[in-house]
Amino acid sequence: MQSKPTFSIVTCTWNSAATLADTLASVQSQTCQDYEHIFVDGGSTDGTLDMIAAYLHDRPGSKRVLRDVGGGISRAMNQGIDAAQGEYIAHLHSDDYYNGPDVLATVKRVFEQARAAGRPLDWAYGNIQVLKDGKMVAPYKMPPFSYRSFVAGRSSIPHPAVFVSKAAFERVGSFDEKLKYAMDIDLWLRLGAVSRPAMIDQPLTVFRDHAGSVSSANRLKARQEEFNVRRRHMDKAPLAFGIYCLRYLKRMRTLQAEARALAVP
Repeated sequence: MQSKPTFSIVTCTWNSAATLADTLASVQSQTCQDYEHIFVDGGSTDGTLDMIAAYLHDRPGSKRVLRDVGGGISRAMNQGIDAAQGEYIAHLHSDDYYNGPDVLATVKRVFEQARAAGRPLDWAYGNIQVLKDGKMVAPYKMPPFSYRSFVAGRSSIPHPAVFVSKAAFERVGSFDEKLKYAMDIDLWLRLGAVSRPAMIDQPLTVFRDHAGSVSSANRLKARQEEFNVRRRHMDKAPLAFGIYCLRYLKRMRTLQAEARALAVP
C-alpha cells in the first residue's frame, strides 16, 4: 500500500464489543483497500480492545489504536484526525457500518472525477440507512445541497456518511471539543461556508439508532446546543437562520410535550 492512503477511517470505541464486529467486517469487505483504520478508544473494559487487537493482525501497517483517550467524543474524533495520514478522513463509529462493499470505491471515484474535471472537492457525503429496533428504516430523501437550505434546517448531512479531506480540516479546523451534540453541525457550517460538497444520493452507511446513542438521548439538550451553534454562524445566511428559528420553536414545543407526557406517572 502507498505510504499515504486515500482514506483514513477513524473509529471511536468505548465498550463497543456488542456492535464492533459489524463495523470491522464492513471495512474489511471493501473492494477499495486503499485505507488506514485508526481506532480511538476511551478506555474499554469489555472485549473491544481484544477484538481490535485480533483485527490489527491482518494488516498491521495500516491499522493503529490510540488508547485511553478521554475528554469526550469530539476530542476522540480530533485525535483520530490528528493521527490520520490519508487524503480523506471518515468517522465510522463502532455503532455503525458501511452499507455494502463498494462504499469507498464509490467515494473515491467521486473525488477523482471532480479532480479530473478541474473542480477538486474538499468533502463529500452520502445518505444513511437507519437501523432501529432491529429493522431498517427507509432512507429519507436527500434534497440537493445548498448552504442556505442547510442553515434553514431543510436538509441534513449525516455524519457517518461524510468524507472530508485532510487539507479541509487544516483550513477550517476540526471539531469543537466544548460541544457534546452539535459538533458535526458546527463543522459542516464552517466547511459549507467555504466549499460546496458533493452529494452522493445513496446510503453509504448504516446507522444504529438506539437508546444509548448520543443522537437519541438528551434530545432537548441536543436541540438547544444545535440552536446555539447555528446562531454562531447566522451572519452568513441570516434569512435562512430565521427560517430555522421557526422550525426550532416548533420542534422544541413537540419535544417538551413529549417530555411532559413521559413524566406523568
